[in-house]
Amino acid sequence: MAIVTVPLLSGGRRSMGQVSGWQLVQRNLLVYRKSWLVFLTGFLEPVFYLFSIGIGVGQMIDGFELNGQVIDYAVFVAPGMLAASAMNGAILDATFGIFFKLKYDKLYDSVLATPMRTTDIATGEVTWCLLRSGVYSAGFLVVMAVMGLTTSWWAVLALPAALLTGFAFAGAGMALTTFMRSWQDFEFIQLTILPMFLFSATFFPIDAYPAALRWVIEVTPLYRGVALCRELTTGVLSMASVWSVVYLLVMGLIGLAVVSRRLDKLLLK
Repeated sequence: MAIVTVPLLSGGRRSMGQVSGWQLVQRNLLVYRKSWLVFLTGFLEPVFYLFSIGIGVGQMIDGFELNGQVIDYAVFVAPGMLAASAMNGAILDATFGIFFKLKYDKLYDSVLATPMRTTDIATGEVTWCLLRSGVYSAGFLVVMAVMGLTTSWWAVLALPAALLTGFAFAGAGMALTTFMRSWQDFEFIQLTILPMFLFSATFFPIDAYPAALRWVIEVTPLYRGVALCRELTTGVLSMASVWSVVYLLVMGLIGLAVVSRRLDKLLLK
């Protein structure tokens, strides 16, 4: 009888057949296929903000100057809501969803009984977060286009920019979740997300803040996503756009690496 040896992969898992994180994506699709209302409510929140603040408040504001161009308030706010929509789509599954699967559902213990590795879990869950983030962002971008809030053909790249924003928050959110011990720890997530949403130049130009506070805001991931989406939808690009892309990409990759290492420690101990 011939003996077939199977080489061990990182994390102590055996490779038998073509197994990757895509299986987790398919699993999540099956779980959420009847929960379309959850996706709808997450998408509508930034749309309502756009109508109430961008359109309502915008009637009382002449507009803002962006890199030498004066734009309407609704045009200014809309890309900020686009970035926030991408963030919301990614952060929900990257935090609450991952914590439940890890601590209560014990899903990943079962997954690691298969040839799947912890790196597959990390990439699979990040991919799922990006799919949800992409659905929110694409829907919101269509609303922007219909309302005439995209003033440049560069806006076609706003969706990849929103996905990059979602990638940064998915990686960072999952990494932070692996350190959480109870549901009470999620208060820190909300304590971080809400100020970023309100102060990341989403509703007002960054110049409205004092210099010291402005520096703090400019190093937050949501601001980088808001600035990038705004520059693309208005066609006012600069070298800061490149910095935003690098920042968000590196943040997501670091988060992905941390998640894989933390899962090794938590699940393979």
